[in-house]
Amino acid sequence: MPQLIFLPHEAHCPEGVVIEGRSGETICDIALENGIDIEHACEKSCACTTCHVIVREGFDSLNESTENEDDMLDKAWGLEPESRLSCQAVVGEEDLVIELPKYTLNQVSEHH
Repeated sequence: MPQLIFLPHEAHCPEGVVIEGRSGETICDIALENGIDIEHACEKSCACTTCHVIVREGFDSLNESTENEDDMLDKAWGLEPESRLSCQAVVGEEDLVIELPKYTLNQVSEHH
């Protein structure tokens, strides 16, 4: 089982966290099941960028991004070459090191 290593993030996991993941599931689903409250304003339908993550290690082990995901990522705050929407990034067999960006672009957040 691959490990998902979340780097420290002030709001979601201040100390960082290591999670045992399952191949075939999305980064977002695994994070949510383990208490990391990744925002997902579109309910994981690839229609926003609030679940944007940066995969610092293990990026090439993820499934390929779709054209729709790539188009959405173009709108994400802090976009980097290793950026993915966590609701679309399916975990493979390799460990991942994941950074949650400091900000998201969410114009319809229900939590504020």
